[in-house]
Amino acid sequence: MASSSRLLSEEQFQCSICLDVFTEPVSTPCGHNFCEACISGYWDITDLCQCPLCKQIFHQRPELKTNTAFRDIVEHFKMIRIRDTDESPAEAGEVSCDVCTGTRLKALKSCLECLTSFCETHLQPHQRVTGLKRHKLIDPVENLEDRMCKKHDRLLELFCRTDQTCVCQFCIETDHKNHHTVPLEEECGERKVQLGKTKRQIRQMTQERMQKVQEVKHSVELNKRDAEREIADGLQVFTALVYSIQRSQADFMEVVEEKQKAAENRADGLIKELEQEMTELQRKSTELEQYSHTEDHLLLLQTFPSLCTPKHTKDWSEVSVHSDMCLGGLRRAVSELEQTLQEELEREVKRLCDVELKTIQQWSADVTLDPDTAHPFLILSRDRKQVRYGGTRQKLPDNAKKFYNPERFLNHLSVLGKESFSSGRFYYEVQVNGKAEWLLGVARESINRKNYINMSPVDGLWTVYMRGEDIYEAYTSPPVPLSLREKPQKVGVFVDYEGGRVSFYNVEARAHIYSFIGCAFTEKLYPYFNTCDNELGPNLAPFVICPVNHTD
Repeated sequence: MASSSRLLSEEQFQCSICLDVFTEPVSTPCGHNFCEACISGYWDITDLCQCPLCKQIFHQRPELKTNTAFRDIVEHFKMIRIRDTDESPAEAGEVSCDVCTGTRLKALKSCLECLTSFCETHLQPHQRVTGLKRHKLIDPVENLEDRMCKKHDRLLELFCRTDQTCVCQFCIETDHKNHHTVPLEEECGERKVQLGKTKRQIRQMTQERMQKVQEVKHSVELNKRDAEREIADGLQVFTALVYSIQRSQADFMEVVEEKQKAAENRADGLIKELEQEMTELQRKSTELEQYSHTEDHLLLLQTFPSLCTPKHTKDWSEVSVHSDMCLGGLRRAVSELEQTLQEELEREVKRLCDVELKTIQQWSADVTLDPDTAHPFLILSRDRKQVRYGGTRQKLPDNAKKFYNPERFLNHLSVLGKESFSSGRFYYEVQVNGKAEWLLGVARESINRKNYINMSPVDGLWTVYMRGEDIYEAYTSPPVPLSLREKPQKVGVFVDYEGGRVSFYNVEARAHIYSFIGCAFTEKLYPYFNTCDNELGPNLAPFVICPVNHTD
């Protein structure tokens, strides 16, 4: 018999889905065999109805029928395998026959009535004797006594739904009388349904997490590309600056060397001229020395006028030689370099800011104003895109909440955006031209709306303030004065929630105004608008929330 089983390979009778011997095998139209439950379950969770092996797609789900001939062959193989394996001694971890003496064989079944596990030989009475045939047999299990009621020593075959515990027939007559009880099989059936739902939920959660993993990987890839681009841009910028410094250094050294060469050439000429005059004077001195010792009185008297009149020479007192020819040269070179670098830096900062703005504008949000948060002196447009200071208390619309609702600002001329943000990035633009004073930024949800506050991040506000013609401040603690080259007509506000950043931009000048960094956001954030009053002059021009022009 053992030789018969060896002629049949288990792989021939193995389902490619569960990797176990077929149970109720069915055949697909492409000719492959699977367990009926396996292929049905596989098609239930996939979008395409296709063969798991050859990937042939079926446009309509095939009606599967049991391959009876193949099933009989599989059952025959199972019987052969059982005969070959079950008459062997039980190994560690396997249930052994409780009846065997001496060498205990591997159990084939456990009887819930006898509370005993049997090998194939000792199981035969349960397969022949009429009374024993009615006993319930299950796959071999350890500790059959755990299936007995501890109180009544009877089989646990019912489930009490009232107390959520397994009970015996005697239990429902005593402690669990009038409780809702059902057979174990029925309760297990419902629990399996719940398990199926849980499995589907877990499968859905797994798919969601797999999708999130892909999103995170994609984000990492994007960040990597951004970092590479940033490094490349930085290398280009700093290389250009280093080149400017090196070029200025080379120009400076060339000028100094040319001056030094010119000075040396001039000095060489002067020395040569001086040496010529010194030679002539030496000759004259020798001649005078000779005549001073002559005995020829007539010759001395005749040549005396020419001897006493020196040959015309240069007046060297008018010739000056300075060693400070490079005085101020280095200072001028550094000053010119400073001007050059400043111009290049300004051009580069403007270019980088333009690139930065174009990048963050992709996170533009459609912001509208929330009338329920508006101070009573503010006037909102019908489309909720404009707000201005009205000067007097406005009549609230009939459908508005009561005047003292918790959302409305009372001591600051403020209004929030309707939309909140608790993750990711968002950007919006506001027209501010014509206003004498304004305050703009974002606020956390729990901001104090009834009392005066310091308008700083400590109080839940990240804002930039403008008053007069050229006074700008970032409202930190204490406020930071800002120096702007151009007065903003339109201000862009960008928030990176996870990155802890709030940035402000002069949109038309393509210039960065200020950034709050290292912020730790824990609440919803809302766009914040404070129109200010007329204290510094007419200030009736509105804030206008503008659509973002991505081609700016």
